[in-house]
Order: sequence, then C-alpha cells, then structure tokens
Amino acid sequence: MTTKYKLDRTAFHMGTHTETEQYHASQQAETYAERLKQANYLISVAFDFDLSNPPRLNKSAFSARKHQDLNDIE
Repeated sequence: MTTKYKLDRTAFHMGTHTETEQYHASQQAETYAERLKQANYLISVAFDFDLSNPPRLNKSAFSARKHQDLNDIE
C-alpha cells in the first residue's frame, strides 16, 4: 500500500471554534469529497484493510425493535 497522505501530529493546537472555522475557510482548499477520501485512507491504515476491499459490517451483532410508547404502558 502506498502512502498518499501523512498525518502531522505536531501541526495541531487548541483553539476556539471561530479560529478553527477561519483556518479551514482560508487554508484548506480540499473539498469535502477529497477530505472524505483522506479520512477513508487513514481509517484503512489504522485498521489494516485494503481500500478496494473494505470489511463488511457484521449485522448479526445488532438488533432492531420498536420503542414502546410511554402512553401505552398500563
């Protein structure tokens, strides 16, 4: 797997929400789609899987049920 993106951990600092918005508006030219590709790449590196063959979600670990309305309880 080739390294396309690098995470520079020394480039971050604490700031306010307003400062962060101003920084992203002026410094980040990437679109949301490009940033999503970068995030997917970093996740694939962290969890060691190939981007062209991501793991499938194990749906047997989840269950769905209707919430009982509080007014129906007697």
